[in-house]
Amino acid sequence: MSNGSENIIKAAGAAGLELRQGARLSEYTSFKIGGPAELMLFPKSEGELRLALSLCRESGMPVFFLGNGSNLLAPDEGYRGAVIATAGLLGMRREGERLWCAAGERLKALCEFAAESSLTGLEFAYGIPGSAGGAAFMNAGAYGGEMKDVLTACSYITRDGEPGELRGEELELGYRHSAFAENGGFIVELELKLTVGDKAEIRERMNDFMRRRRDKQPLEYPSAGSVFKRPQGDFAGRLIDVCGLRGFAIGGAQVSEKHCGFIVNRGGATCAEVLALVEHIRKTVLEREGVELEPEVRVMG
Repeated sequence: MSNGSENIIKAAGAAGLELRQGARLSEYTSFKIGGPAELMLFPKSEGELRLALSLCRESGMPVFFLGNGSNLLAPDEGYRGAVIATAGLLGMRREGERLWCAAGERLKALCEFAAESSLTGLEFAYGIPGSAGGAAFMNAGAYGGEMKDVLTACSYITRDGEPGELRGEELELGYRHSAFAENGGFIVELELKLTVGDKAEIRERMNDFMRRRRDKQPLEYPSAGSVFKRPQGDFAGRLIDVCGLRGFAIGGAQVSEKHCGFIVNRGGATCAEVLALVEHIRKTVLEREGVELEPEVRVMG
């Protein structure tokens, strides 16, 4: 254990900041892949988040921000540094057609809150297995909708512990992208603008989207959702399928037989096997179809 780790452990304990040593990242990612993190910190307030960042900065400890881990591939060797998890940052409130949501809330819970408030616009996100902060970070979308349609602002904290806010176009929301991919800020809270609607109709749309997910996606296996971004004018899953890769596997990592846009962990898959399968898919599709697929899943480190 490094002196930096010892200092953080001691200070976090004195402050009541939840911390785990050697927690396996496979426990915190939907792929169920990943080795141990040197430290994991679980702040439950903005004050604890500032403390966690301060301790890591003073100790020279590298930091990785972790949401719900649903779009992340963690390395087999783990992470030498501190992982700061958003899961404890909770809370939602409403004023008229606006909602505010803490970054650690599950996206599904946010959709439920909007529905109970008879607010429409978020139905597309129901069932996306991520946190609200993660959805803002990557401008998550599905079924013709995306966070860009409803997200108006994000408050955040810089890696130096300073508060900030981005509004409107400052968020730079594009296809699976936001300004936070470059600025490195830790999203604390989202502000959304929705529209008053009929609660029963909102619920029906949400349930319809969930039925489609269950019918078409391999939810019975661990995965990180769609592996590749949608190529212009086509679909990654279709290209992978026509290249004969449906069901193709390297070790425990397999192209889903149900939806070729997914790589699933059939049991014991490693990060190395997933990455090898990703590269095989990209090479095959480029050679046979002339399309270069761009990964959507984030690779930690």
